[in-house]
Amino acid sequence: MSYAYLFKYIIIGDTGVGKSCLLLQFTDKRFQPVHDLTIGVEFGARMINIDGKQIKLQIWDTAGQESFRSITRSYYRGAAGALLVYDITRRDTFNHLTTWLEDARQHSSSNMVIMLIGNKSDLEARRDVKKEEGEAFAREHGLIFMETSAKTAANVEEAFINTAKEIYQKIQEGVFDINNEANGIKLGPQHNTVNPAQPSGDRGQQGGQGCC
Repeated sequence: MSYAYLFKYIIIGDTGVGKSCLLLQFTDKRFQPVHDLTIGVEFGARMINIDGKQIKLQIWDTAGQESFRSITRSYYRGAAGALLVYDITRRDTFNHLTTWLEDARQHSSSNMVIMLIGNKSDLEARRDVKKEEGEAFAREHGLIFMETSAKTAANVEEAFINTAKEIYQKIQEGVFDINNEANGIKLGPQHNTVNPAQPSGDRGQQGGQGCC
């Protein structure tokens, strides 16, 4: 299916917080209670519609284990959006957010949109991190925040789509250079409105790398 833009996402966070389950719920609308640990990086894609435009989300789900951290770092480059995930029932996954965020900001574009996600909101009885704590962390670091449940699908659509809306808004404001695919944005065949801030010509063609 044709699209106007392609946005590249990366999902990061400690192992076992539900990154792969969030991706599966968003792309396939199903929950897999037992999921093998992600080895390296997994991939998913889905079309969404923003402001009447078809946008393809290309989502890279990364391994949370320390041993894969160097692989994960290579995927920060060229990502327009990141979902930073912790598990509301495991305080340690929340405590490690600062390290993940430092890593993300060091290896990515300064304009990358980061959505903080407190996953497993269906396990309220086992909650170990208050929603207010997540909100405060997001405020302090300039992130968008949402609690989700990959199991019940609560807020999963919204998490991915709201991140895309923020990226799209930045494109409209001229914050992203859409000619530079290193920003994680690629112009698609449907794209027919020239950004006045950009020269015309072979927009979005350079680089030629990455799958779509």
